[in-house]
Amino acid sequence: MNILETKNLKKIYSSRFSNVQVQALENVNFSVEKGEFVAIMGESGSGKTTLLNLLATLDKPTSGKVILNGKDITHLSSKEVSSFRRNHLGFVFQDFNLLDTFSNRDNILLPLVLNGTSVSEMEQRLNPIATSLGIISLLNKFPYEISGGQKQRVALARALITHPELILADEPTGALDSKSTKDLLDLLTQIHENGQTILMVTHSTLAASYASRVLFIRDGVVFHQIYKGKKTKEEMYQQISDTLTVMSTGGAFHV
Repeated sequence: MNILETKNLKKIYSSRFSNVQVQALENVNFSVEKGEFVAIMGESGSGKTTLLNLLATLDKPTSGKVILNGKDITHLSSKEVSSFRRNHLGFVFQDFNLLDTFSNRDNILLPLVLNGTSVSEMEQRLNPIATSLGIISLLNKFPYEISGGQKQRVALARALITHPELILADEPTGALDSKSTKDLLDLLTQIHENGQTILMVTHSTLAASYASRVLFIRDGVVFHQIYKGKKTKEEMYQQISDTLTVMSTGGAFHV
């Protein structure tokens, strides 16, 4: 069952002061099945960040559709967008996006507070997530009191607290050291194995090797994809590296 579909997705940016147009995405079509862990890779300027912004309802396409659980989210009104993000999407960012004036507990619970969730239900949701992510002891601390790896665990808990249909992760390991990176990727794998759908944009071959499928974007189109299947992480890593080499040398290697 597909939880996410993009259909003929196109995005063209126009300058306010000239007739110059830049086509960031051209006729992008792909789908993500419920419970899948998909990584999106591509060089800077390839269109992957634009794609993520469209999926996150942070921008609207020039044409085409983004369908989440059967709903075309490209036509949401400005009033509907914020509520839709809180209720259907979870976000994990490279720079964590935590509020230093809030405790870690309050950062995690903020989406539920904005939705008017009762205190008892918030606590019922928080405890199992905090336990599974190993952050119970961090809840009463503030983001500036903990490490980068711990901040990302808190951010992941915030993404999960609303029981989202889809988690969008934007370079989630980009600000982490090697140990924290492995810890986070292991957590994402665990969450994926528990049925959570994840779509991750990354430059990291290591991070992408944890995904069940990798989509490669070049010049605004889907250039290639790799399914993990029964490959080991090491085999997946090598195949991703080989594909990136083909892309960087201008090879004609298509989906």
